[in-house]
Amino acid sequence: MNTTTTPYVDGFVAAVPTANKSQFIEHARAAAEVFKEYGALRVVECWEDDVPEGEVTSFSMAVKRKDDESIIFSWLEWPSKAVRDDAMPKVMEDPRLQMDVNPMPFDGKRLIFGGFESIINE
Repeated sequence: MNTTTTPYVDGFVAAVPTANKSQFIEHARAAAEVFKEYGALRVVECWEDDVPEGEVTSFSMAVKRKDDESIIFSWLEWPSKAVRDDAMPKVMEDPRLQMDVNPMPFDGKRLIFGGFESIINE
């Protein structure tokens, strides 16, 4: 696979207290700036709009969403896994993203994340 034309993607799903939507947007904008400085091509943050409850599995079940929470679905696009792997330690150490400066307005223990190789990018 040619990683120069198919981005590497980090995906995230979390439950955010609905009352913290504005705080989440501020948190996400600050993080997006840092991720892009370290090489991310695109940062996308999405707020729950039409997320059905499942009988066997669902986004809500996966993150143990509470009644007063909303689901966020986010992804970062990188030019390659190598760029992402090089950037991620720097991102995590960046002073702008430390918990005392930019705390997560949600329970990070219920955040689901993973890295994905693009197989179709049309």
